[in-house]
Amino acid sequence: MFTGIVEELGTVAEVTDQGDAIRLTVEASTVLEGTGLGDSISVNGCCLTVSELGEGRWTADLMQETLDKTSLAGVAAGDRVNLERAVTVDKRLGGHIVQGHVDGVGEIVSRSPSEHWDVVEISLPAHLARYLVDKGSITVDGVSLTVVEARDTSFTVSLIPETLARTTLGSRRVGDLVNLEADVIAKHVEKLLGGYLPTPTSTPTPNSKEA
Repeated sequence: MFTGIVEELGTVAEVTDQGDAIRLTVEASTVLEGTGLGDSISVNGCCLTVSELGEGRWTADLMQETLDKTSLAGVAAGDRVNLERAVTVDKRLGGHIVQGHVDGVGEIVSRSPSEHWDVVEISLPAHLARYLVDKGSITVDGVSLTVVEARDTSFTVSLIPETLARTTLGSRRVGDLVNLEADVIAKHVEKLLGGYLPTPTSTPTPNSKEA
């Protein structure tokens, strides 16, 4: 579990193609403090398991499922990536509850810079739109953000100077792909309410009679 507060920008050192998987090696410093084999680190919002540790770098194995469902399929040596260690019980929850399980990939549609912040519009898969509300939470490339406007096929966020400077969102351009994770609480609420809401087949028609 994570909070969506990026701890540092890492740099992809190596990407080793293994056919139906890749080995990803990332140069970092902060996220290596107290980290051991088997620990979890979020890379652009995707929870990865540390399989190797070296001096100033760590390695994870990405299976085909991860490559199919996230933007990490296109990562290359030299790319900067958002990194966050798994949250501990004594840490402040500065963002929101983030699982590191990517729900879909969006695309930067537009950027509108202003004097102190950027307003960014991001497209999203249709099945995620129902989880977004104005002033609700969304994770974009591992960054916990507040939705400014939730739309049917996209949403907007405002990026403050801290976010622009300390995450990859400061350099993302129109057309770039980003990993999206919807608020897990919204998904649980939908699941629980599903048992109480009528299904389309059980809704009486105007001419039907109840037994």
